[in-house]
Amino acid sequence: MAIEAVLFDFSGTVFRFEESEFWDAELTDADGRALDTHEVAAIMRAMTAPVGQLFEFDEQGQYAWDRRDLDPALHRAAYLQVLELSGVPQVPAGQLYERMLDPKGWTPYGDTGEVLEQLHERGIPVAIVSNIAWDIRPAFATRGWDRFIGHFALSFEVGAIKPDRRIFESALDHLGIAAERALMIGDSLEADGGATALGSDFALVQPLPIAERPTALRDALIERGLIAAPS
Repeated sequence: MAIEAVLFDFSGTVFRFEESEFWDAELTDADGRALDTHEVAAIMRAMTAPVGQLFEFDEQGQYAWDRRDLDPALHRAAYLQVLELSGVPQVPAGQLYERMLDPKGWTPYGDTGEVLEQLHERGIPVAIVSNIAWDIRPAFATRGWDRFIGHFALSFEVGAIKPDRRIFESALDHLGIAAERALMIGDSLEADGGATALGSDFALVQPLPIAERPTALRDALIERGLIAAPS
């Protein structure tokens, strides 16, 4: 059956919070020692992994973690505790968290703008389906890409977290497309792959650094005949 719409995950799929943002935050431990490469990499994994839990929280922290993508206040509490458990003092931890909320802190993959524009030109509607607790629309609007997005299905607005079918259904209903005629592209088989339970196609991309993943989105769409291969 022909694909008539494309759903994209956000973090690790069309945009990425790069490691440089962690370095720019000049993270230190409680004694003021600058964190080394391995420590920063571990914090980045904990802050950006689409699924899984790398720390054991107290009861209040676990409550926040389990519901972090449904409520902005719980998201803040959960990730500030991740940074605290990583040994980052309160002030730099708060500064890093604020960077995550800043649309300028997120970098698009090299082919993001290209594929969004090509899909738009071909009349193929697009939705962003993300487990997230803040409004990511400005990350697209500041680049003029918001006009390419038919709908944003964000977990904190929908009230459902991938792989819950309701978040995919929200996107599909707004686009007016049957699930079996949609393609979901994301970096998590567990979360984004939940779209297959509705009958949608699914393409997995790896959440690699921007420089290491130049054409994954383009390749997935070319493979399905949704955009043209470069001449």
